[in-house]
Amino acid sequence: MNVPEKYGNNLARWLGAFLLLLSLAPGILIAGEPRLEVLQFESRELKNNPLHDPTVRPVPVFLPAQATNGARLPVVYYLPGYGNTTLGFIQYSNVWLKFTQKIADEITPVIIVMVDGKTRWGGSQYLNSSAQGNYENYVCDEIVTAVESRHPAPADGVRRVIAGHSSGGFGALRLGSSRQKLFDAVIAMSPDSDFPTSHLPLVKVAAVANVPLSEIKNIAAGKSPVPKNGDLTYALGLSAAYAPCRFIHRGEFDWIYDERGNFRESIWQRWLDNDPLTIVRENKNAFAPGQAIYLEGAAKDEYSANIGARKIFEVLQSRPARCAFYEPPGHHSDHVRERLQRGLEWVFQRPLTDIH
Repeated sequence: MNVPEKYGNNLARWLGAFLLLLSLAPGILIAGEPRLEVLQFESRELKNNPLHDPTVRPVPVFLPAQATNGARLPVVYYLPGYGNTTLGFIQYSNVWLKFTQKIADEITPVIIVMVDGKTRWGGSQYLNSSAQGNYENYVCDEIVTAVESRHPAPADGVRRVIAGHSSGGFGALRLGSSRQKLFDAVIAMSPDSDFPTSHLPLVKVAAVANVPLSEIKNIAAGKSPVPKNGDLTYALGLSAAYAPCRFIHRGEFDWIYDERGNFRESIWQRWLDNDPLTIVRENKNAFAPGQAIYLEGAAKDEYSANIGARKIFEVLQSRPARCAFYEPPGHHSDHVRERLQRGLEWVFQRPLTDIH
């Protein structure tokens, strides 16, 4: 049947309005396309941070097509590795949108949120510290609140997952442990852990060990520029996270070598006290019985992160929390999205896809 043009135009408008009403009607979902929302807000927790790092940061929120009409979907909070911001995830949003939809179609619909924990030194380890700022509170109190005021998590089941790679894997373990009621599951990929294996070699290299304490203090005070040597900058960032001075000395931290260049065992012990392996060994309640803990590390990890992840699993497997360890092939930063997918498969108890 031929429809006159004016009636055809009206019909199109009526149909569009009808579909809009359907999409707003309670209980009715109309699938669309995966989409990206970028949230930005002034962080109270990072305000006046001693490193003068940004207090307004973009928070990318990747939503699958199933996130319509207020559907309550589990939220995955992803912590990137050391030195990463959220700008890369926004720049390559097409990759992460496809990944988010793949997870939705093959495992279960989830919302994936990327967190920016970068500092002057490169990364915060996602910890609260008077030498850098309150990054745990920023993630757990501010970002979670901002995201879930728009996209509420489910009331039960797996509501929230904290996941991360490398330093982000460390952060996932630490925040999953300290905020047990907030996060139902942890996915720690190549996490910083077992510091005698992973961190001690770093602080023993000449570029770190041979720097005079006076120069370290100048760098920390901003009197000297941020070093170009990556090992030294990383050690500075870890010191700010693990060995901050008292609050009255905001922005300052205790260096691991004294003025004579001697290794300070007391400061190293403060590093060890922050090691996820130390924490699970010394605290039988490091994770709640109802949490799910997925640990993994690449077989050829350059930083031996697989060793620490395996040791943490060996401790946890005798405790109530559901846990697993997987050693995918490859190096530290290989196949990160595929590894995250496998972790989500395990968390939501779907058939697991081995990585080749």
